[in-house]
Amino acid sequence: MVSFKSLLTATTLATAVLAIPHGGHGHGSHKHRSTHVASKRGSSSKRGAAYTSVSNVHTLTSGSSGNGTVSWAYDWNMYADGSLPSNVEYVPMLWGSKMFGGWLTAIETALDSGSNYIMGFNEPDASSQASMTASEAASSYKKYITPYSGKAKLVTPAVTSSTTEGEGLSWMKSFLSECSECDMSVLAVHWYGTTADEFKSFVQEAMQVADDNGLDETWVTEFALTSGESSDGDQTSAADFLDEVLPWLDSQSGVGRYAYYMCADGYLLSGEELSSSGKVYVA
Repeated sequence: MVSFKSLLTATTLATAVLAIPHGGHGHGSHKHRSTHVASKRGSSSKRGAAYTSVSNVHTLTSGSSGNGTVSWAYDWNMYADGSLPSNVEYVPMLWGSKMFGGWLTAIETALDSGSNYIMGFNEPDASSQASMTASEAASSYKKYITPYSGKAKLVTPAVTSSTTEGEGLSWMKSFLSECSECDMSVLAVHWYGTTADEFKSFVQEAMQVADDNGLDETWVTEFALTSGESSDGDQTSAADFLDEVLPWLDSQSGVGRYAYYMCADGYLLSGEELSSSGKVYVA
């Protein structure tokens, strides 16, 4: 949902160095559980913040408590672009091929700062996003992400909820077949639709794909009703939707983390305050 142009600054591109880490660990099959990486920060909450401005994460977390505590955040990028709240873990993402050049410096910085996970490409099954075939994605994943398997847990590319052949979970299954030695622990998906029941059904299907391929858990790193995809979306429907699905997500042992779309004005925020849906999200 978030394009490359809106993420990467000219400064990042100018300092890019094409490289991969030395001394990477052996690449075991993802059908075997990867070595546990001890948590360095954050709470036990599954709830995360998908953001494009660090200040918005501070606004969101200022109203959180209990089960609604936001424990992690990502920005479709490989740099946090500022300081997150102290109890929120930053999770870097290798968005797509246009970020390969600056990856080495960025990922080392993120890992040194306490990141425990690395997220794969953003919607490679969509032509408007990372746009990769399963084979291309597997090759790039092995080159740029798998070498860090000893330093962080690895997350698959995040696919759309499209039911078209060659997209969504269909693409994911092909990717997992191509990347059977990528040492991944987590399957990532996005969902946009019309009802809570549709959402639950899709997440259950994703969890089954993860289980079938020996992955530890599933992350839903973007989700919203289609009526809430834009900043002028229906807040009442969004709040009601979250009120139903958040307890369900928290109850699913196969769901490791999730992040609603998105931590921004018009979505979880209203100016510098929580919106109706934001209040539900951090309740």
